[in-house]
Amino acid sequence: MRPPGFSNFFLLASSLLFAGLSAVPQSFSPSLRSWPGAACRLSRAESERRCRAPGQPPGAALCHGRGRCDCGVCICHVTEPGMFFGPLCECHEWVCETYDGSTCAGHGKCNCGKCKCDQGWYGDACQYPTNCDLTKKKSNQMCKNSQDIICSNAGTCHCGRCKCDNSDGSGLVYGKFCECDDRECIDDETEEICGGTCVCGECSCHDVDPTGDWGDIHGDTCECDERDCRAVYDRYSDDFCSGHGQCNCGRCDCKAGWHGKKCEHPQSCMLSAEESLRRCQGSSDLPCSGRGKCECGKCTCYPPGDHRVYGKTCECDDRRCEDLDGVVCGGHGTCSCGRCVCERGWFGRLCQHPRKCNMTEEQSKNLCESADGILCSGKGSCHCGKCICSAEEWYISGEFCDCDDRDCDKHDGLICTGNGICSCGNCECWDGWNGNACEIWLGSEYP
Repeated sequence: MRPPGFSNFFLLASSLLFAGLSAVPQSFSPSLRSWPGAACRLSRAESERRCRAPGQPPGAALCHGRGRCDCGVCICHVTEPGMFFGPLCECHEWVCETYDGSTCAGHGKCNCGKCKCDQGWYGDACQYPTNCDLTKKKSNQMCKNSQDIICSNAGTCHCGRCKCDNSDGSGLVYGKFCECDDRECIDDETEEICGGTCVCGECSCHDVDPTGDWGDIHGDTCECDERDCRAVYDRYSDDFCSGHGQCNCGRCDCKAGWHGKKCEHPQSCMLSAEESLRRCQGSSDLPCSGRGKCECGKCTCYPPGDHRVYGKTCECDDRRCEDLDGVVCGGHGTCSCGRCVCERGWFGRLCQHPRKCNMTEEQSKNLCESADGILCSGKGSCHCGKCICSAEEWYISGEFCDCDDRDCDKHDGLICTGNGICSCGNCECWDGWNGNACEIWLGSEYP
């Protein structure tokens, strides 16, 4: 009988070498676990980093969205033999080039996204024969589109099959008769393909917001984004231009009696728009601290009915005193204007650390060592088996101070839009909020 470690290595190596294996099996035990079922020795951030494609930012799909990440190793979804395989589930059998509806033109096999052509055939889709037995007239006839134009004047005819002009390697010209030219989607000024999806030379715009509730992207090259018309507080409603104007291709045209970039300032106000904004900003970089509506120098705090957000400039947000489970100050303190005031015997941003510890120093340090054996990743101190991350670097967080909160998504200049907690590079949204940056107001009511 082979030892378990040998079997695991063999299975992983096989998944990389043979397209027929669809995934690492469920019995596979990653080397970063001491034994099957043991806790992973990697932090969540490091585990997910290893499961993302190189160059992909935090929050990008893990295992190419085709599997789950288990302690830095992708376990691919298996529904049929041979569907998904590869160390990051990056390979599956139907991503190869097609020609006339057939993968690899029926003259080759798909190997992790590339056609391996049979003898006598070549091309990205194995669509061209090495030797041609057609006359030039017959070949040209087979290459004509519905307008009787050979390869749509965007390619050359090779043995009855069009070879599209893509000398720069962009692949923007394609189709059986080279009838699709995605260069038509390129913006003349930015030289970028439209903000949506280019389908055979035409822009199919889509709203990048996952719910589709915010804004509307449109225009010949998807250059118009109505979300540009939303004021900070418009996210709590269906309004554009502060509810006082019409959005035209990302620009607000204000109703009578209102003005400002987003129609936020009433003309009846005795204050100038600048003075109104100054009074609403206080010490924050955003009007009403990004948590309210500014009109004529006065803030109305949002979300509606949530009394945890208050103050002259909405500077107090008692939601910041809650952990991911909604416990205020760890149950060991009270919240005052978004800061925990800890009871005697407790300390920490959320009063989560006891001052007295029943552990020996060695026991405590053993619990604070990260996967690389460094105490609190070298970015904090250890107290009673828990890491206290350096206060000088506000963005360092995580169980072993191995996370960087700057990796969390921002909206309106705020991490997690101020509507959630940054947890190791990912936003954990409070009730009533959704989105990568907790920017989507779901309309929950508060008592």
